[in-house]
Amino acid sequence: MAPAISFEGVTRQFGQVRAVDDLTLDIAEGEFFAMLGPSGSGKTTSLRLVAGFERPTKGHVRIFGQDATATPPYRRPVNTVFQDYALFPHLNVRDNVAFGLRVAGVPKPARHRAAEAALEMVKLPGYADRKPSELSGGQRQRVALARALVNQPKVLLLDEPLGALDLKLREQMQEELKTLQRSLGITFVFVTHDQGEALSMADRVAVFNEGRIQQVGTPVEVYDRPATPFVADFVGSSNVLPAALVARLTGQHHPASLRPERIRIGATGLAATVAGASFLGAATRLFVEADGARMSVLLPKGAHVPDTGATVHLDWDEGALHMMTGVQDG
Repeated sequence: MAPAISFEGVTRQFGQVRAVDDLTLDIAEGEFFAMLGPSGSGKTTSLRLVAGFERPTKGHVRIFGQDATATPPYRRPVNTVFQDYALFPHLNVRDNVAFGLRVAGVPKPARHRAAEAALEMVKLPGYADRKPSELSGGQRQRVALARALVNQPKVLLLDEPLGALDLKLREQMQEELKTLQRSLGITFVFVTHDQGEALSMADRVAVFNEGRIQQVGTPVEVYDRPATPFVADFVGSSNVLPAALVARLTGQHHPASLRPERIRIGATGLAATVAGASFLGAATRLFVEADGARMSVLLPKGAHVPDTGATVHLDWDEGALHMMTGVQDG
């Protein structure tokens, strides 16, 4: 079976800037796939290459095995949900959702029935006659989602769609999107700079930086076994120990990732000096310095917090230290 989306040596260049640099990647049919990275990393450009809003400078984009490199956006079996919703303010919710069907020439009764069904799908029954200005941010996001789904795309592209929502609503929408994707069984490609979103929703994650993919894997693989110091630092909070320190501790001269929650403070272990602490509510982040490396330790709520300047000893289980053996220097 052909992948839902394939990038084959794709580069997208803007002048001297390579926004996407020799990207090769397969996304499976029915997969919830996240493209994660900071601003300017190439993730949104990659999404736009699938949508057809950008064309590769070189390479090919295939959708279900068909070369879509030169196919215009309206002929691709994909739809896009944008962060700013892009709803028409003068149309009610029903007509916003049905707009694509109207353009396609679907008769009014049929498109209205389809719009009502799509609104049910995103938990907005009874909202069809409202205007976008009468909706909350989360409700407008659901309308944008219904409008994208009403055309029954084979692939749904989501360009940071939750970025404008507050934290609690964003977490609620994360759960709803994942549930919706599972019920529909279609491919979702989700672009975000928020590692929490990517880890909580995606089947697999691609971590982008400077136009290239640093690592592709399941959320657990990317978090527990980061391939590079960039991935270790960007995906969650990690201590990237320099190769010289790792060599003194283990005899292996490679940089290593050590998650703050895997570290214990005890009577023996690596000596460190407390540099400060930050209260996080459910935990406290302790900042320490050891052999010239600045590290953080996540202390559970209720644990003793050592004073700044105190000497502590850091210990961890053998499997907590992940060697990044593909990296030559720390």
